[in-house]
Amino acid sequence: MSAMGDLLWTPSAQWIAQANMTAFSRAVAAQTGQEFVDYADLHRWSVEYPEAFWSAIWSFCQVIGDPGQVALVAGDSMLAAQWFPTARLNFAENLLRRRDEGPAIYFWGEERQQMTLSWAELTQRVAQCAAALAAAGVGRGDRVAAYMPNHPHTVVAMLAAASLGAIFTSASPDFGVQGVVDRFGQTEPKVLFTVDGYWYNGKAFDIRGKVVEVVDRLPSVEQVVVTPYLASTGGLPDGTFSAIPRAAEWDAWLAPFALEKTPSFVPLPFDHPLYILYSSGTTGVPKCIVHRAGGVLLQHLKEHQLHTDVKPGDRLFYYTTCGWMMWNWLVSGLASGATIVLYDGSPFARQGRILFDLADAVGITHFGTSAKFLDAAAKEGLEPRNTHSLATLRTLLSTGSPLAPEGFEYVYRSIKSDLCLSSISGGTDICSCFVLGNPTLPVYRGEIQCKGLGMAVAVFDEAGRPVVGEKGELVCTRPFPAMPLGFWHDPDGKKYRATYFDRFPGVWTHGDFAEETPRGGFIIYGRSDATLNPGGVRIGTAEIYRQVERLPEVVESLVIGQRWGNDERVVLFVRLRDGVVLDEPLITRIKETIRVNTTPRHVPAKVVQVADIPRTKSGKIVELAVRQVVHGEPVKNVEALANPEALEHFRNRPELAS
Repeated sequence: MSAMGDLLWTPSAQWIAQANMTAFSRAVAAQTGQEFVDYADLHRWSVEYPEAFWSAIWSFCQVIGDPGQVALVAGDSMLAAQWFPTARLNFAENLLRRRDEGPAIYFWGEERQQMTLSWAELTQRVAQCAAALAAAGVGRGDRVAAYMPNHPHTVVAMLAAASLGAIFTSASPDFGVQGVVDRFGQTEPKVLFTVDGYWYNGKAFDIRGKVVEVVDRLPSVEQVVVTPYLASTGGLPDGTFSAIPRAAEWDAWLAPFALEKTPSFVPLPFDHPLYILYSSGTTGVPKCIVHRAGGVLLQHLKEHQLHTDVKPGDRLFYYTTCGWMMWNWLVSGLASGATIVLYDGSPFARQGRILFDLADAVGITHFGTSAKFLDAAAKEGLEPRNTHSLATLRTLLSTGSPLAPEGFEYVYRSIKSDLCLSSISGGTDICSCFVLGNPTLPVYRGEIQCKGLGMAVAVFDEAGRPVVGEKGELVCTRPFPAMPLGFWHDPDGKKYRATYFDRFPGVWTHGDFAEETPRGGFIIYGRSDATLNPGGVRIGTAEIYRQVERLPEVVESLVIGQRWGNDERVVLFVRLRDGVVLDEPLITRIKETIRVNTTPRHVPAKVVQVADIPRTKSGKIVELAVRQVVHGEPVKNVEALANPEALEHFRNRPELAS
């Protein structure tokens, strides 16, 4: 087994020569006279000359719109910066730049439905939906919400709303009623798109009753548009939804409006609100994060074309729901002329093969998933390199939680040996990434490749000093266009500033416990608010997960710090394979694995078996909620959890009383 930081992949000379990153570097050098000896040099320039850099992104990525005369008006703080203050553009117009008969969207809904939309068809459907929204009174600044699966109709609704200057917001249909109301109740949408239900792991889930309750509790909603997803795929014997107030069926609602060749795109300011995304909400009502159209567009174009090497005609896939920012990131792939590949349902259908079947069927070039999926695939013994062609696959992306070093190794051993493995990290807060991949750089075991261009990323110690080779807080020290406009219903920006700028005044503190390596890579150790602190020494939770989940008996784990005496002790919860019982030999082996590969301080004082581990709708485990349960404190928003019943496995555990 290779060690942390070992070289796993190096791009060939041809790979580097053909990369968009190389073309961009040469274009900037020719325009500015700068000489870039390596990526670090290019990154340094992008941060030191932000106006020139982001103008170059606008030009290189061929943004449709008027950039205006000025790219940046710098203020006296990160929050005071103004990006492209006189620019005009429309987000939807940039995503619908192609109008040909080639595929714009491939969709698989588990085994139940497949659909392909050409660029021409997609544009026509967006124009039709935009006309229907306008007739329903939707205009600039109005909110349009989707309580939808990852379906082509969701993309159509978003683009239609954006073409009009409306603000789009979404949640996946597995959210409970309170979870939806906690989100949409704050943002007050005028129109709600939804479905009659969805499929997961071969089972139909009828949500019509939930939709009735949601609409009853959202007085702002004037129109509900229902896609009969279950009814059209054999999942409902009774396909009616007459009980839903103010509802119309998708096709019937659109029928009065012509299939025009193109929508009428409203030119809008760079800072016009595009999306409202939501924090996980596990510690209270979710924060409503407002993202600007221009910032999202430029950042995603940069990340797709330069850091992920997406080119026209590529097939970009990410396993995601509409309740996770990776859906927004995926859909932006249209702006680079790529076909986006949508999948809705369980990633483990067909005994875990379905996503790789999809990759072969449509020729996926960029395959995105979560670290948890890769870990589960490894534990299930999946060997896609032996069962699938994956001939078109060039890049594999992973996010959602830190990818363990063993996950890196699994990808190259069992999926494909010649690809760029891009572990990426950012968040809903910026709808993009701080650190991510680079097709022109090597991949080292356990390390994210680099800082994003234009992002002044650093790791600060407790005193606010930048450090390399030490753990600390992930920060960004200069403004960037994808900073959110703020939070909804936070007019003076007090909550926004407190969330990101209180820890180190004037510096964006992201909330990740991280380390920058001497070669410019990054390791994420977990969320700062979940960091363990036994004996006053900070330990990232991912450091423990990486060791425990190597053991074949352990399916997954969760670790917290339990208040004990005047200190804190480390408590590890493990979910084991079926039939495996946590006995003393296994506890000893778990502790010894942690001790040998980390430090004695990482070794848990208690190891406890649980039947399930709670997670958010996007699959992230929730250490804070478990910590609250263990300490007898209320969990403020169980509606944010995909499986809130799992919290009961942690309540009043006798093992933790002594």
